[in-house]
Amino acid sequence: MTEAIVQATELRKNFDTNEVLRGVSFVLAKGETLVVMGGSGAGKTVLLRLVAGLIRPDAGRLRVFGRNIENFSEEALLPLRRRMGYVFQSAALFDSLSVRENVAYPLREHTSLGEAEIDERVIRNLSVVGLSSDVLPLLPSELSGGMRKRVGIARALSVEPEMLLFDEPTAGLDPTNSKLVADLMRDLRGGVCDTAMVVTHDVELARTVADRVAVLIQGRFAALGPADEVLSGHNPAVQAFLAGSSAEVRAVGEASR
Repeated sequence: MTEAIVQATELRKNFDTNEVLRGVSFVLAKGETLVVMGGSGAGKTVLLRLVAGLIRPDAGRLRVFGRNIENFSEEALLPLRRRMGYVFQSAALFDSLSVRENVAYPLREHTSLGEAEIDERVIRNLSVVGLSSDVLPLLPSELSGGMRKRVGIARALSVEPEMLLFDEPTAGLDPTNSKLVADLMRDLRGGVCDTAMVVTHDVELARTVADRVAVLIQGRFAALGPADEVLSGHNPAVQAFLAGSSAEVRAVGEASR
């Protein structure tokens, strides 16, 4: 039986009187990419932050790497967080640090590697995401949007994670850069990191990287299953969401011309 990396059972999360998640259950198996789709404000990022232990559920159970984490202290969560890489929507690079220092940051914080080993790993991870050592001295402001996303992925890979968490990895990118990032995410499964959870509203990204797709509507999964079945199915709520997402992507592409 395939090992379960994440097991979520009836997760609920409120912010004041706003019910964001209303009973979400799923399993993420080792070697699988699960894509969670939904519109803006649907709770996708909240779900990802729960898995990362950045926030706690109000109810339900959440098991990550075989440990129930819903009541873990910050100290107890740290070893588990070191086993996962988080790619933020905006890349969340430190503006005042060079690419070298941004990618090296997790290594200095969470490992005892020497500087030579850190430099070697930084260069290797940049190469994995298709960037040369020429970018090492550059600041984030000197990079294109697509390059910033790739540097963010390289930083997430620094601690050699067992699972990657992606928050809207193609948001704000034109179609060409979106495809580059999607292809990169798919290729990472070839030995770099084979397990991922991705939240997005990008249908083409889902088609490229997903084994299974879940669609989050009004705090619950309206659909969860193999990517082709969900994306080509006949669930009216899911099809309405997908039609709206496709129109949004076309508008971004036309605006970037």
